[in-house]
Amino acid sequence: MGASSDPNQDGSDEQQRRSEIYTYEAPWHIYAMNWSVRKDKKYRLAIASLLEQFPNRVEIVQLDDYTGEIRSDSAISFDHPYPPTKLIFVPDKDCQRPDLLASSSDFLRLWQISDSDSSSRRVELKCLLNNNRNSEFSGPLTSFDWNEAEPRRIGTSSIDTTCTIWDIEKEVVDTQLIAHDKEVYDIAWGGVGVFASVSADGSVRVFDLRDKEHSTIIYESSEPDTPLVRLGWNKQDPRYMATIIMDSSKVVVLDIRFPTLPVVELQRHQAGVNAIAWAPHSSCHICTAGDDSQALIWDLSSMGQPVEGGLDPILAYTAGAEIEQLQWSSSQPDWVAIAFSNKLQILRV
Repeated sequence: MGASSDPNQDGSDEQQRRSEIYTYEAPWHIYAMNWSVRKDKKYRLAIASLLEQFPNRVEIVQLDDYTGEIRSDSAISFDHPYPPTKLIFVPDKDCQRPDLLASSSDFLRLWQISDSDSSSRRVELKCLLNNNRNSEFSGPLTSFDWNEAEPRRIGTSSIDTTCTIWDIEKEVVDTQLIAHDKEVYDIAWGGVGVFASVSADGSVRVFDLRDKEHSTIIYESSEPDTPLVRLGWNKQDPRYMATIIMDSSKVVVLDIRFPTLPVVELQRHQAGVNAIAWAPHSSCHICTAGDDSQALIWDLSSMGQPVEGGLDPILAYTAGAEIEQLQWSSSQPDWVAIAFSNKLQILRV
């Protein structure tokens, strides 16, 4: 399959190269996706398939900013047993070691991508981490998050109601908690030793690893047992987080200093919201995307103040189908990536 850009046909070659939208068509439905965080790989992404048959596939793709093409790099793409529920490139701001990509499905896997030498470009499974200490099998992992403040720590969430904190340098479980009464759908770090999770039990809970016996319920769904499916913690201002209610067109933004009541609700989607991403460079901007095929960017600088009729987004983009994945680049904060059906699109915002 190939890629295309959407340039202004009447513009100059330079304008065509500086398109606002770039599109890549994968040979399968895209299920997970994320940006590289390395400064020397700023236009690199990983995308993963959703296939019923075994195996699935993870492709490493790269945008050529000069030609406007997104190309798959077959030498460092690889098979994956089940559809990855999430992909994250490990932070390495100094670019001193090979790229490390983490994936979650039945297990948490760390893949080492070696491509500095053109003659020995390859991918190796560095380690496989099983949440279940008593069995070779593990409850499926719904999501995971890398702790940027403590890069040796990864937290995973599972349908078995647990959250597991891994020390990936030692490849051992640091802590495992029964986090909720039902399946845990997402997890997000908020700083050193502090993480939050959302669950089918309809709650957002915050945990501090210094006191593993207790958690704080920050929010609960207004309808009993209505699952919360995604969670995003504002890295620029950790007082704020956002969550998605299953099959709801609403995004709930929370201030952890004032539990139970949302500080604002974003209600301009026309169908269920699937993904949220806080801006990596701004404390008051968030992007949301959903089944109405829309990606919306919001300015929350006025949140907490009454706005007649509710808050409106400042930017809107309509894709060709329901948007299932959304990631905001930390190394290139004017780029957002979305995935719908078999298409990956990179948008300049």
